[in-house]
Amino acid sequence: MGKLTYDASLVIDFDDRTLAHLQIVITAKLRRRESFIFSWKDDADIGDGRTTVWLDPTISLVYKFLGGRPPQINKAWIEALTATANSPGGLHLVKEPAA
Repeated sequence: MGKLTYDASLVIDFDDRTLAHLQIVITAKLRRRESFIFSWKDDADIGDGRTTVWLDPTISLVYKFLGGRPPQINKAWIEALTATANSPGGLHLVKEPAA
């Protein structure tokens, strides 16, 4: 289980495969200096709600992967995640499509 740390204060758990795909999409947008929102469903352990954060190039993000090897990247999933990131609703997780 990997971790995404937002602004040194919020730590979110994602499996390494999901986190690797999120890293690619988020990094691409931030490189272009595009700010956007990112939302996800919380674990039942912390209330089973939703959390949304504002992602901006000035806010610190740390990606910490549990595994030592990068996972296989699914280009179709990158495209699907990018489409959500570019929408008015912002980035949110969608089911991984077949490669």
